[in-house]
Parts: sequence; C-alpha cells; structure tokens
Amino acid sequence: MKTKTKANFLTLEMFETIEIIELIDRAIELKHGARAMDLSDMTVANLFFENSTRTKCSFQMAEHRLRMKEIPFDVSTSSVQKGETLADTCRTLEAIGVDMLVVRHGETGYYEQLQNELNIPLINGGDGSGQHPSQSLLDLMTIRETFGQFTGLTVAICGDLAHSRVARSNVDALKRLGARVVGSGPVDWADPTLGIEHVGIDDAVEADVLMLLRVQHERHDGTMAFDPGDYHAAHGLTIARYGKLKDHAIVMHPAPINRGVEIASELVEYPKSRIFEQMTNGVYARMAILERAMRMKKEMEMGTSR
Repeated sequence: MKTKTKANFLTLEMFETIEIIELIDRAIELKHGARAMDLSDMTVANLFFENSTRTKCSFQMAEHRLRMKEIPFDVSTSSVQKGETLADTCRTLEAIGVDMLVVRHGETGYYEQLQNELNIPLINGGDGSGQHPSQSLLDLMTIRETFGQFTGLTVAICGDLAHSRVARSNVDALKRLGARVVGSGPVDWADPTLGIEHVGIDDAVEADVLMLLRVQHERHDGTMAFDPGDYHAAHGLTIARYGKLKDHAIVMHPAPINRGVEIASELVEYPKSRIFEQMTNGVYARMAILERAMRMKKEMEMGTSR
C-alpha cells in the first residue's frame, strides 16, 4: 500500500484549515516544553539538491530532538553524479530501510510522480518556484504566536513574488485562515495567479504583517538588470518606512537576507523584526511535521497488517 498523500507533507493545500491549525498549535506546544515523540527507532535521509542553511539544518535539529537517526546523503558524492534519477535515488534509500525522506529539489512539482512510487513518507523541503510548506508553517506559527489568530489581519508579501515558493505557499494558507493578503514589489515580478491585490511598498507598510522576500536571482534568466540600491529605495523596507509601521506590526523574512536590499541592515535586529524568531520556530514546526508523518505511517502500517 502506497503512502501517497496520507503520510506525506508536500503542500499546505493538501490539508484542511483545522489540520493546519493543529500542526501550528503542536509546534507551539513543543516550543513551550511539551514532550516530543520518541522516534529513536526511525531513520531519515535529507536530500537537498539545492543549497540550504536554515531549512536543512532546521530539519536536522528537529530530527535530532525527536531522536531520529539521520542517514547522511551528499548530492555531490552520490550516484546522482552518475546520472541516477531522483526517483531511483529515493527508491534505493527506501529499499535499504530508510523510514522517511526530506527532499529539496529545483524542479517545481518534483513530488507529483514520486509520491506514487514510495511506501515511505515524503516531506517537501522546497520545490523550484512551487511550494515551501514547512517555511509557510513556521511563518504561520510566528503570526499566530504574535496575534493569536489570522482573521482580520492584513499580510503584505513584498518582493520577487513571481519566483517565490514562500509566497505561493503562504498566500493560499493565509487566505484560507481568514487573513487579507496583498502583494508588493516590482510590477514585472507580480504573479496574477496568486489572486491578490498588488500595492506599492508605501501602502504595504500599513499592514499588520510585512513579509519581505529575497530576490531570487538564481531563478531569473540571467538578463535581469538589477541595482541593489535602486531596489532598496523603490521596494525595500527603509528606515523611513519602518517608522510608518503600526505599533503592533511585525516584520518577517524567510532568509537568507540581503541586507540593504530587501531591508535596511540595522532593521533586521529592530524590535518589530521576527526574522530570527522565525528560524527558532522552524525547528518546532518541523518537529510537528515529522511527528505527524511518522504517526500516519505507523497508523497505515497497523491498518495494513490487520
């Protein structure tokens, strides 16, 4: 019996809003000292085909706190370099006994076919310009910690919307949870498929949550003319714009941060910034994701054995 969607964590769109809230609340419980599942009998491999600091290390820390055993995997020394496909790599790891895979890959939607070829949970650590569900969950956790709810909030997502998997995951989830979402940034980088109003940065700073995005240079075609100073002046969070934020507003960024581009360098550590708190929350959000995947896996195995 294939796990298919039950134990996988591929997008937040696959979950009902109540399930998303349950995951957020579990992450908050873990942050406040709730006992975590003991998964010391489980193994996991982290397959990161794109560079990562926060997501990869955050998953590794979450796995460590759940006592999971990580099976080391390095793309540069794997059989991928000999032409092995992603599917064959994943099936090989499953065949030798790995219980779960966390995968980041540059191909948008890489998991669509792969999820039907595996009997073990597949966790999406980010796919191309598609989805970044674990980042979205930690972002939602950070907002819920601050405001207690989503209904009535305005969230402005600012920057390279067209190439951002963070934006894509967050827009859908935030709208379903009751928030109003607007976009900001260069008009050429707007994404009509997101279904949100596009406003200037000076209107965006009136939001309750200002979520800044990194410029995704690696996903552009290489012909983009880009001046960091011009971008900062036209679309970034400057000192002057920070002064216009509401008293209760918070500033977020998925990182890595281009200081002086999306945000003035000194603002990263200012009181309204939740940027490093997001990173802390990422560990607990990913613990909740891993717990759910393993719980579902075990439940499915018990059901199959009956």
